[in-house]
Formats: sequence, C-alpha cells, structure tokens
Amino acid sequence: MKYNFFKSFIAVTTGGLLLAASGCNKLEDFGDTNINPLGVTSPITAALLTNAQFAIGGQSLIIRPALYAQYVAETQYTDASIYAEPKLEFGGTFAGPLQDLQVIINKNTDPATAGAASVSGSNANQIAVAKIMKTYFIWTTTDRWGDIPYKEALQGSGNFTPTFDLQADIYKAMLADLKVAVDGFDGGQEVKGDVMFLGNSAKWKKLANTLRMLISLRTSKVYPNAGQLAATEFTAAISHSAGIIESNADNFALPYPGGPAYQHPWYATYDGRSDYALSKTIADILANMNDSRRSAYGSPGTPFPYGLKREQATLLPTNYAKVLSDANRAINSPVVVVSAAVSLLAKAEAIERGWIASSTYGPAQVAYEAAITASFGQWNVTGAPGYITGSAANYNTGSGGGSNIGANPQNSVVGEDAITTTKLQRIALQRYLALFPDGTQAWSEWRRTGVPNLKPTAYATNEAAGKQIPRRYVYGTAEYSLNPSKVAEAAGRITGGDVMNGRVWWDL
Repeated sequence: MKYNFFKSFIAVTTGGLLLAASGCNKLEDFGDTNINPLGVTSPITAALLTNAQFAIGGQSLIIRPALYAQYVAETQYTDASIYAEPKLEFGGTFAGPLQDLQVIINKNTDPATAGAASVSGSNANQIAVAKIMKTYFIWTTTDRWGDIPYKEALQGSGNFTPTFDLQADIYKAMLADLKVAVDGFDGGQEVKGDVMFLGNSAKWKKLANTLRMLISLRTSKVYPNAGQLAATEFTAAISHSAGIIESNADNFALPYPGGPAYQHPWYATYDGRSDYALSKTIADILANMNDSRRSAYGSPGTPFPYGLKREQATLLPTNYAKVLSDANRAINSPVVVVSAAVSLLAKAEAIERGWIASSTYGPAQVAYEAAITASFGQWNVTGAPGYITGSAANYNTGSGGGSNIGANPQNSVVGEDAITTTKLQRIALQRYLALFPDGTQAWSEWRRTGVPNLKPTAYATNEAAGKQIPRRYVYGTAEYSLNPSKVAEAAGRITGGDVMNGRVWWDL
C-alpha cells in the first residue's frame, strides 16, 4: 500500500538512522542539506491536474482486463491469457493521480492556500473537476478489486493503514460526489492545466452526469427495477439541466501530444516489442457483422487466437493484426475515455429496462442507432446506416456476431458466441464493440451482462478459480505487507477468499 507511504517512510526512517549514527540530537544540525533549492514547495494545482489527466489514458487502456475481455491476445508470453494469478497493486494509483487530485481539492478548500491555488482557476471549479476525475479513478479501481480504501485513503502520514470500504458504500459515495461536483461549478475562472476539456465547465458537467449514469447502470444486477437506487440515480443524472454526453464533440478524450514523455499507450507498447495482437474473438464478431470498425480496431493481418500456451503461440506466423490501426495507434493519437456512443447506449438500456420513460426520452431504438452512428463517427469509418438496418445489428431483429467465434485449430476457446436474441443483448453487444480498446470497462460490462458469451481458454491454469475467466483482481503483496489486518478483513468478506473467481459486490 503506497498512499504516499514510501516517500514518508523513507524520509522518516532514513532521517532517524542518520541521527542515530551521527549522535546528533536535532534535525537543525543538518541545516538545509536535504532541501532542494530548485524544488517546488507549494505544488501548482494546474500542473497536478495535467499530470493526473495523462495518467487517465493509461488507466483506461490497461492490458490485463483487455485480455480477460478477449479484445487482445498475447503472442509470446501468455501467462495472463491463461489466467495466472498475480497479486496486483493499486497503490500506484493512490500515490499518483489520486493523490494529485486530492491535493488539488485540499489546496482549494483550505483558506490558507485557496488564494494561491486560485491562479489555476476558481477554487470551486478546480474542486469540482478534481472530484469528477477522482471518481473515475476510484470507479475503475474498485471494479477491478472490489473493496478498497476510500474514506480513510489519501491522508498521507495521517493514516498509513486505511480501512477497506465496502464496494456498495463506495458506489453510493461516488454517486454523491458526482452530484456535488456537477452542482459545484461557480461560473468563475476556468480551470487551467486541463488538456481534456480545456477548462470548459459545460463539458465537465456533462461528463459528471454521464459517469453518474454509467456507475448507476453498473449496479443493475443489484438494483434491476424501476424505482430502485440504480434507476433513480440514473434518472436524476440524465434529467439534470446540464445534460449528458451525446455528441463526439463532448467525448472525454486525452489528446496525446507525442514526444518521449506523452505517447499513446499502444504506440508505446509496440515501441520495440510486439507481444500483443488483435484477438480473433472480437475480430470474428466484427467480421460476422460486416462491421467496418475492424479497419480502425486493428492493423491489416490475421487476428490472433486467444488463450494459447506459449509453445503454441510462438509457432504461429508473426504477420498478425496489431491492436488498433496504424493511424489510430500513432504517437499522438487521442484516447477516448468516455464516449457519446457508450452514453447513448446507456440511455437506450435505461429506456428498454423501463427506468426512464420513452415518452420523455424517445424510443430506445433511436438512442441505440444514434450510439452506433456516434461510434462509427468516433473512429471515422463509414457504413453506419446500412449496418443499423442490416440483419446483424438491427435493433428489433439483429442476430448479432455469430457462433463459434474465436475458434482456431489450437482450440484455445470452445463454444463462444455473440448471438443476440433480445434488445438488451443487442445493446450490450454494441457496448462491447463501442468500448474497444478499453478493456477495463469491457471486462466489467461482460461481468454485468454476459455479452458476448465468452468462454475461458482450454489452457487455463487458475485451478483454484475453476479455470474460469477471472471475475476480479487479487489484492497485492504490498497490501498484505503494509496493511495486513485491513486487507485480511476485506479478503474475509469475499466468498471463497481473496481469489480471482470471487465476485465484486455488483457482480451477483
């Protein structure tokens, strides 16, 4: 667990050792030896925001969930694809972007520092933006592990051993934070350091409402019916006067400038290595549906079978399709984090579920077709009108992405399909396609909906998890070393213990 722990730990323990070794009794004996004359003693909140935003691109393109969702296949080292069980850490997210965002909130809240912080935008606007971004990082983290520190986290030296909050409580807190954030903008000076929306408060409000919709929808297994928490929160978000993301012009996207420090994550991944390919699973769905997004989602070449053993994978030809086309994987290609397509599909699902009235928000089919059109537009591919009315994607009768998807001579997966027989399944399949290449969201949505009908690789090694596709991350070794009692308490709440086939709260 990091939470700024290591910086504080090194500063305190190293100082103590030096004092003991030298016989000195006072820190003053060291003068200004440990002061960097060029260091920044009061962080510029605009710079902290920029730093957190560039972290969000990598956060949305984490490879392991993309493997679990079968967006991506490993071509050489296939341990993750056959479900090796590493103990993965979330401390870097807390010590990095989340801590940066918390500092922004603290600096703009404390009367002693609020005046200086206001050079980066009005205090209220900075707090609102930081809360929205903080919610995104917390959301994507809790959905991978389940219970994580929340209320007691990000206190620095104030608490090195925070309690792990129940995910159900974290979800309610995230929804509350978004509600406060969207109403917290004050019309004052625009936020500086914002490379995603350039300080546009109207777009930040739309993002907050859209996240509130998506987070509510994620709990549909727990609260499936109209009038329950998910539906009421969704309704409040979509009916908010600030609106939601419904146009690609409002997409929450990170524009990488290129250069050595700020490169598109998949460009950087392929820089000198070629360990990943476009998975045959999603490629088969796209091919079966005559979906022109295939030209954007991967380079020319043969999609790679998912879930092979290393000795099988390394025997296959190397002219496989890479993840994303060359044009969409350039050093300065943007990463779309939250899109109009996904927002509109959420709207379609809520209408179809009866959470919101079609008399107010229009037919679900209209939102569904607008979502597909937006996704095609996002990737700059043609063919949406014919695709929408075709036999595969038609809202009322679409058959989906076919059977026996991902099948290959090595038989790494058997029995997968992307057949759709209901409108909710068609919405879910289009969401799976529209989220690409965001594996974190795709894996979460697959856990929620079961669409497409993915199957584990035949070569799965996770015996303790029944050789099934993982349903969560296992807590990291740092947690067990630095916060043993609290992580043990959280692990004890998981059916079966801290294992990959344990389920997070909303994944019934």
